[in-house]
Amino acid sequence: METKPMGITSFLKRMFGAEPPDVSQQTVIENFTVPAAPQEQGIPAERLGLNGEYDQSGLAKRVALAFDQDPDTDDFERLWVAQTGGTVVLKGEVPTQADLDKLVAIARGVYGATDVNAEQVSITG
Repeated sequence: METKPMGITSFLKRMFGAEPPDVSQQTVIENFTVPAAPQEQGIPAERLGLNGEYDQSGLAKRVALAFDQDPDTDDFERLWVAQTGGTVVLKGEVPTQADLDKLVAIARGVYGATDVNAEQVSITG
């Protein structure tokens, strides 16, 4: 999978202060790198962290990482990712509807995402 270089302005770093995980220990599911297996049995997909651990914001972090891994997305500084259970919640602003459509499509493809709510995103362009 081709990825763009992740700098200080990556979604993951800006929103969660997190560094990308070591992908050598991960597997690709639906065009997104996820932990190969949870470290503990019974971790729900929406709580699976970047390294296979339980993480209350696991899905949101994995969506942010997916945005960073896609070479066609920018780090829109006024866009935020949250989650409610398996629903990815996008909030803020993006320049175009095409940008929003791309981000929603990426979020839908992340392991554990059951829905994407982009009602709180406005188009600025």
